[in-house]
Amino acid sequence: MRIEFSENGIFLCIQISGDGDVQLLHLSGLPFTYSPDDDKVKMYRLVEVQESGLDQNDHHGNKHTGSWPGYLLKYKDHRDYRNENGRKLEITQEYKGLLVTSHMQFYDGISVVRSWTVIRNESNDIHPIEYVTSFALTGLSKEAAVPRDKGCLIHIPHSTWYGEAQWRAYTPHELGYNVVNTFSMKRISLSSVGTWPASEYLPMGSYENTETGCTVTWQIETTASWHWEISDIIEQLYLHISGPTYQESAFLKKLRPGETFSSVPCAVAFVKGDFQDSIRELTKYRRVIRRKNEDNLNPKVIFNDYMNCLWGDPTTEKLIPLIDAAAKAGCDYFCIDCGWYADGYWWDGVGQWLPSSTRFPGGIKEPLEYIRSKGMIPGLWLELEVMGINCPLVKEVSRDWFFQRNGYPVIDNGRYQLDFRNPEVIEFADSVIKRLVEDYGVGYIKMDYNINAGPGTERNADSIGDGLLQHTRAYLEWLDGIFEKYPGLIIENCSSGGMRMEYSHLSRHSIQSVTDQTDYLKMAAIAANCTTAVTPEQAAIWSYPLRDGDREEVIFNMVNAILFRIHQSGHLAELTPERFELVCEGIRYHKKICNETKDGLPFWPIGLASMNDNYLSAGIDCGKKLYLAVWRIHGDTGYVLLPIKQAYGKNAAVKCAYPENVDCNFSWNIDEAVLKVELKPCTARIFEIEIT
Repeated sequence: MRIEFSENGIFLCIQISGDGDVQLLHLSGLPFTYSPDDDKVKMYRLVEVQESGLDQNDHHGNKHTGSWPGYLLKYKDHRDYRNENGRKLEITQEYKGLLVTSHMQFYDGISVVRSWTVIRNESNDIHPIEYVTSFALTGLSKEAAVPRDKGCLIHIPHSTWYGEAQWRAYTPHELGYNVVNTFSMKRISLSSVGTWPASEYLPMGSYENTETGCTVTWQIETTASWHWEISDIIEQLYLHISGPTYQESAFLKKLRPGETFSSVPCAVAFVKGDFQDSIRELTKYRRVIRRKNEDNLNPKVIFNDYMNCLWGDPTTEKLIPLIDAAAKAGCDYFCIDCGWYADGYWWDGVGQWLPSSTRFPGGIKEPLEYIRSKGMIPGLWLELEVMGINCPLVKEVSRDWFFQRNGYPVIDNGRYQLDFRNPEVIEFADSVIKRLVEDYGVGYIKMDYNINAGPGTERNADSIGDGLLQHTRAYLEWLDGIFEKYPGLIIENCSSGGMRMEYSHLSRHSIQSVTDQTDYLKMAAIAANCTTAVTPEQAAIWSYPLRDGDREEVIFNMVNAILFRIHQSGHLAELTPERFELVCEGIRYHKKICNETKDGLPFWPIGLASMNDNYLSAGIDCGKKLYLAVWRIHGDTGYVLLPIKQAYGKNAAVKCAYPENVDCNFSWNIDEAVLKVELKPCTARIFEIEIT
């Protein structure tokens, strides 16, 4: 029996053999034309599941191939139906009372599949699960005529504090993989361990077959540990995507009789196209799965007093002129950042979240009410998931409030990690949010998170990795309850910038702090690439004009943020009138176009940006109008050629849209659809391209 269909440009073929083996023979942007040899077909597994005490029946090295009972699973039944999102396929296999259901959710009009695995124990035995794939596909390269280590690129999303979303494309050879036999021990893999899922890499990856013109790009939706790997088996490349694992992240789930475990979900885009095409499909998907909220339907401008401004030292006296300037500039939210709860040094003493009377002699409500009087929504910074080791509450609460390993509470950078599985922690967190929203009148919370609590907690868990996954899911459940209780509340997702930039959070939060980068020139490469990881209307990028800067520095800052969500900062009240007006113009222009860009799709005329590039560009394609940011950092090249493929063979009108009254040399080649832009070093511009 075969299950074979196409949905939204994705072609699928699953074979169920006479003895009950289930194989995913094909999932691609290309039609199914290849059938593996009979002696190899069993390796095209739909799912891999490894249980302690069972064989891993493969010459595998560190690869997650040959899993048992993955190899032993037999077909039980399947469902193929439609729901509010699109087509849904569920295939259940079983082994000795262990039911393993693979879920594939398709989305109407979008070339993305959301995939996860649910395991239910209907036996009388405990099944200790070490590894389960959320998605498994063998045959990435099967349509290609060249060897599997040729004719393809692996896109790796490098990321770090101050340097988020720095993708690089590699050949398999450049990553150390070569065809040396029918299979290899070498794998191309990324993992993250702990509570910062994006601290070294975004929880993403991409395989682009440049010969067949097809691309597979994926994102893993978790704030716990994750893993993916590409390697080979039976002369074919495979892709395995998972959440935490025993081998990489100390995860073990002892599945008891009657219990169910769901793996971490992932989303996989399949396109007949290149890497950029796949990111555009993921952008559509991200908008579909996101919590419906007014903030993304009508994006607002945020002023935050931290970056290159008050640096965590707010007082009523310092805030008043900033509030006046932010309101005059056209900001909609004003967020008082860190420090409002302490008289002095506060890092290892946070946790009570009560305002400092020294900083605010008239009380915290005085600046908050002043913000509201200026027509803006007031906000406060919060780091609710941690408690400093010197917080007075530490001595008053049970140690069960905190992550524990080896019999001791986990401490990271002077803080304890609160365990959101504890009902007392939930009650405390609820009380803090209630005080800020109901007592202080706050409508915006910058929810930061500045530690990595490591592989997890052993308390009430089968393993420390299991404790971590349980905690992260409990936190998300708490967050859902907060949004249900306060549907108009805006909670910004922040974690030392983008260290938790992923879609278990971003399907709930309407806005993401992309980075903490303090250098506006380096900000350009982060801003240019941010929409690989987050939708434009959720991507908050800092703009922070300097006290001693010039006109071009202000313009560059504004160009960094205009196409995304403006996170305005800087000492606006101290700018010259001319420089301040450039800020105002940038915000006005952003507000003019944001109701278009919130539905637009990203593109990069000269490819994704690098910190070493001299020219950078990134755009938002809104159909008949394209908005394009162009930056020049340094270098001797006086101009850049930007091919605009959307305009090829069409008429197009091009203008420099921001700033309006500052010189900019550019020309449009209508025959080749190429925009030539000449910029001086350390300058930037926004262009509009209207296609008719």
